Amino acid sequence: MLIRFLRILYHIGLVRGLVVGFIASIVGAILTNITRAAFGMDTMDLLIPLKALFGSTIWEARTLKDQATEIVTGMGAIFFTFGFLAGVGSLTDWFAWSIGRKGGDGHYHPKEGIPTWTRYLSFDTNHKVVGIQYGITSISVLLIGGLFALIFRTELAQPGLQFLNNQQYNNYIGIHGLLMIVGVLLGVGALSNYLVPVMIGAQDMAFPRLNGFSYWIGVPAAIILLLSLPMGGFDTGWTAYPPLSVRAPLGMQFVLLSIFILGFQSIVGSINLLVTIFMMRAPGMSWFRMPIFVWGVLAASLLQFTATQFFGLAFISVLVERWTNIPFYDPARGGNVTLYQHIFWFYSHPTVYIWVLPGLGVISEILPVFSRKPLFGYKAIALSSMAIAFMGYLVWAHHMFTSAMDPFLRLPFMLTTLTIAVPTGVKFFNWIGTLWGGKIHISTPMLFSLGAFILFLLGGLTGPPSGLLVTGIHLHDTHWVVAHFHITVFGGFFFSYLAAIYYWFPKITGRMFNEFLGRVHFWLMFGGFATFALSLFRIGILGMPRRYADYQSAWGFGSLNMLATIAAFVAGSSMLVFVFNMAFSARYGVKAATNPWRSRGLEWQIASPIPEFNFSAIPEIIGHPYDYGLPGAVYAVLSPDDQASPLEDAYTPLDQPESISSGVVPIHVAGD
Repeated sequence: MLIRFLRILYHIGLVRGLVVGFIASIVGAILTNITRAAFGMDTMDLLIPLKALFGSTIWEARTLKDQATEIVTGMGAIFFTFGFLAGVGSLTDWFAWSIGRKGGDGHYHPKEGIPTWTRYLSFDTNHKVVGIQYGITSISVLLIGGLFALIFRTELAQPGLQFLNNQQYNNYIGIHGLLMIVGVLLGVGALSNYLVPVMIGAQDMAFPRLNGFSYWIGVPAAIILLLSLPMGGFDTGWTAYPPLSVRAPLGMQFVLLSIFILGFQSIVGSINLLVTIFMMRAPGMSWFRMPIFVWGVLAASLLQFTATQFFGLAFISVLVERWTNIPFYDPARGGNVTLYQHIFWFYSHPTVYIWVLPGLGVISEILPVFSRKPLFGYKAIALSSMAIAFMGYLVWAHHMFTSAMDPFLRLPFMLTTLTIAVPTGVKFFNWIGTLWGGKIHISTPMLFSLGAFILFLLGGLTGPPSGLLVTGIHLHDTHWVVAHFHITVFGGFFFSYLAAIYYWFPKITGRMFNEFLGRVHFWLMFGGFATFALSLFRIGILGMPRRYADYQSAWGFGSLNMLATIAAFVAGSSMLVFVFNMAFSARYGVKAATNPWRSRGLEWQIASPIPEFNFSAIPEIIGHPYDYGLPGAVYAVLSPDDQASPLEDAYTPLDQPESISSGVVPIHVAGD
C-alpha cells in the first residue's frame, strides 16, 4: 500500500515540481550568497527567512544588509520557478530536443495503477485538460482573494480599529486586489483554452506544449505571491506605486517577482491563441462565421500580447531599483514617480478589457440560445470588440487626473474615456435586439447572463462621473471608484464567467448541475453584490476615502459600512453553494443530453465529455452559427464518426415544445 501511494505521488507533477523547486531555491540562495562573498559583498544569514516565517523579522528598513537579503531571497525565488517547471515536466521535451534526443509525443498515455485524476495535477498538452486546470485554479484563487476581502471588510463594519492594524489592513487590501486580478485572468485562460479550439473546429491548440507551459508557469508565481505576507507583507496596494514600493518590506519583492513571472503566462498564452484562431479555423469558417466568443478572445489576446510587457516593465524596474539603487522613481535623485504611473496604467486599464471582452462574448453566446433567436447585429458586435480593444490603449491616464502629469492631458483623455462607451453601447443595443420578441427560457446560465448585463450596464453608467474632470477629481480615491471597478469587473466578467461554467458544465462533465442550487447561488450573489456595490457608491459620494483602515463615527458611514459588510458576506456565502453544486453534480448529477440547450455551436454536436482529439475529421462550415428559428438553416457538416448518438434517458431542459420557437433547426451533419 505504501509503495503504491508513493508511486502515485511520484506521478503527480505538482508534487515533483514542489520538491524540485524547493531544492532549487535553496541551491539558488546558497550560490548567490557564495558569489556575493567571492566579490567582497555583504551576504545574507540564510536562516532569516525561517525567522521571518515565525514572525521574528520584518523588513521595513532600507539598509545595505536588507538589500543583500533581498537579492539572495529573490534569486532563490527565481531558482524555485525554474526548478518547479523542470520538476513538473513542462521543460522535459524542450530540454530533450536541445541535446538531440527525442521528446515525448505530447499525448496522454495513462499508466497502469495510476488514477486518471492525477492527469489534472500534472503537465498535460490537451487544451481541455489545460482549460480545466486553469478553471479550478481560478476558482481557488478567487475564493482565497475573496476571503481576504471579507477580513478587511469586517474591520470596516464599525468605526475604530477592531482587530487589524494599519499595516495588516494594507497588506490584506493589496493581496486581495492582486489575487482577484490573477484569478480573473486565470478564468479567461480557462474559457479560452477549453472552448476556442473546439468552437473553431480544431483538434487542439497550435502549440500544445507551450499551452501546458503557460499554465504551469503561473503556479510558482502564485506561490511566490502568497509568500509575500509572511515575508513582511506590502502596504502599497495592488498598484505598487513608488516611492512607497521601493521602501516597502521584503514582501514587496515577492509581489514584484510573482507578477513579472505571471506576465510570461499572459504573453505565451496570447501568442498561442492568436496563432490558433488565425491558422486553425475549420474550412469555411470565415471571420464573420466565427462565434462571437472567439472574437472576444481574439481582441483580448491582442491586448495581452501587446500590452503585458509594460506591466512587467513597471514592476521589474521597481525591483531593479530596490536591488541596485538605480533611481528610476526616486524624486530626490532625479527619478519620476509619474513615469511609473504612465507605464503601469498603459497596461492596467486595457487589462480590464482583457477580462471584459471574453465575458461579453459569453453573454453573446448564451442570449441567442435561450431566446431562440438569431444574434442581432452579429457584425456590429464582432467589430465592437476590436474597437474596444483598440480604444483601450487611449484612456489610461483618466486614472491619473490628480497626479503630477501635465494638466493639458486631462481633456483628451477625458474625451477618449467617454468615446469608448460607444462600441460598448453597441453591444447593449444588440443584446436588447436579440432578446426582443424571443421565446426566452430562464435557466441558471441565462440568469447569470442577464445579471451580468444589468451589472455591466450599471458599471458603464457609473464610469462617466469618474471620467469627467468636473466630477472625477472629486470622486478620485473614494469608495465610488471601488464600487465602479467592482461592479464593472463583476458584470463584465465574473457573472458571465459563472454563466459560462453553468452553460458548458454539461459538455465538460456529461452531467447536469442542480438547477435549484444554481438559482439559489444567483440570487444570493446578485442580491448581495448589488447591495454591497450600491452601499459603496453612496459612501463614495459622501466622500469616504478608500484604503483607510479606520474612520470617525462622526462621519456617518457606520451604518452603510455595516450594510456593505453583511452584503459582502451574503455574496461570499453564495460561492459555497456554487462549489458544492459543481463538485456534487460532476459526480452524481443527472446524465445530460449531448446538446441539452439545443445550441448550434460546434462543441455541442459531439459527445459529452468532448473526446480526446475533439474531431476525428475537421468539420466544414457552410452557414452561420446563430441562425436560430430560421427553417433549413445549416451551420456545419461533420463526419458521421463525430456525431454524438442521442441519449434516450438523458435530461434536456429545452425538450418541451413550448420552451423553443417554431422553426428551430439544429445543426445539420453528414448522414442526417
